[in-house]
Amino acid sequence: MGWNKQLTNSKQAYGWVNILLHWVMAFMVLGMYPLGLYIVSLGYYDPGYRIYPSLHRSLGIILAMLLLMRLTWRLMNPSPRLLAQQAWEKWAAHAAHLLLYLLLTLVILSGYFISTADGRSIHVFDWFQVPATPWFRRQEELAGMIHFYAATALMVLVGVHLLAALKHHFITKDRTLKRMLGVIEEKQ
Repeated sequence: MGWNKQLTNSKQAYGWVNILLHWVMAFMVLGMYPLGLYIVSLGYYDPGYRIYPSLHRSLGIILAMLLLMRLTWRLMNPSPRLLAQQAWEKWAAHAAHLLLYLLLTLVILSGYFISTADGRSIHVFDWFQVPATPWFRRQEELAGMIHFYAATALMVLVGVHLLAALKHHFITKDRTLKRMLGVIEEKQ
């Protein structure tokens, strides 16, 4: 076994650009959910009340940028063929990936609308600002409800995605997980 050295995807393997985007986004999503739950538990006078929401918003904008990069990369660089043998597994994999992208987009957009509902822009780590739009003014309650339920559904789907990857690795014993880790099996 060795490591994949290519940047782009092939029919058999994911390239490093796709692998890095996948894992960076995965860890960000997994970290942002508990951070969001912690934020809603904070009181107004809690010292973290000024720090953590800003961090969450900044990471959310970075995640939005990564999602755009990933979707663009996916359009320009098709994914390797699925290793699933059953038709229903292929359908489920496509549906789950589409739903992951849709839920992530909904979480990001609703988070943006929560953060800009008062008309203020989002300051991303004091590097740049993302301006507010007039579309969702004073709708932070609706956006907050959508954000929470979409993020929770996303976490459930991430759990199913993880279980499917583990099923492929330990039960089916195919290369699905190894491909996303960049491991290639050298030909004898």
